[in-house]
Amino acid sequence: MKALDYSGKTVLVVGGSSGIGNATAQAYQAQGATVHVWGTRAAASDYAEDEQSNMMGLHYRQFDVSDAAAVDAYRPEFDVLDIVVLCQGAVLYKRQEFEMDGFRKVLEVNLMSVMALAMKFYPLLEASKGNLVIVGSSAAFHATKGNPAYNASKTGAFGLTRTLAQAWAPFGVRVNGLAPGMVETKMTTVTTRNPARLETTLEKIPLGRLGTPEEMAGTVLFLTSPLAGYITGQTILADGGLLL
Repeated sequence: MKALDYSGKTVLVVGGSSGIGNATAQAYQAQGATVHVWGTRAAASDYAEDEQSNMMGLHYRQFDVSDAAAVDAYRPEFDVLDIVVLCQGAVLYKRQEFEMDGFRKVLEVNLMSVMALAMKFYPLLEASKGNLVIVGSSAAFHATKGNPAYNASKTGAFGLTRTLAQAWAPFGVRVNGLAPGMVETKMTTVTTRNPARLETTLEKIPLGRLGTPEEMAGTVLFLTSPLAGYITGQTILADGGLLL
C-alpha cells in the first residue's frame, strides 16, 4: 500500500534489537526506510544467535538507556529523523520491584528515558513534521500484582503520550502509543514458557492466542502513516480483546 511506503524516511527504534522493537525495525525497512536501532549489546553480531533478533540491514548502535548520565549527555547525531519509536523496556520479577532500587531501575528505563529521549529528538521531529511512537503495555489499564514499577511506568507512559501529543501538535509532530497485550517476547517468557500460566492467560483472551511482534509492528507503521494523519495522543490497545 502506497500509504505505508516509507522510502526516503529515516527511522530510529530504541530497543529495536529484539521482540516488538526488532519486528518494527524490520517492517519499516521492508517498506523502504533507512532504519537505526539501539540495543544494549556491543555489536549487532552479538544478536546472531537470538531467535527474536534480525539485524540484517539495520544500522546498530549500543546504548544503555538505563544509564541516566549517558542519556543526559547524548546529543543526536542524525541530520534528519522522521520517526522515533521508543520501545525500550524492563521488568523485574520475584518481588524485586517492591524494593526501591528495583523500582527506580524499571522507572529509569520505562519512563524516565522515554521522556529524556523524546525531548532529545523533538527538534529533529519538528523539523521533519515527524512522528513519535511510545510503546507501552496493556498493563497501563489494569493492575499487575507482582510488578508495581512496571505498572507505574507504563501507566506513566500512557499519560506522557497524551501530554506530549497535545504540546507538540501545533508544531506538526504527532505522538501516539501502542499498548501490547500478551505477545511472545523475552519479557513475557515467565508466562509463555509456563504451560499452566499460559493456559490461564489464553482463556482470558477472546481471540484465543498470543499476539505476534509482527502484528504490533503493523500497528506502529499504521500510526506513523498518512492513514493515521488525523490521529494524535492515542494509545492503541492491541491485546486480542483481553480487556474487553
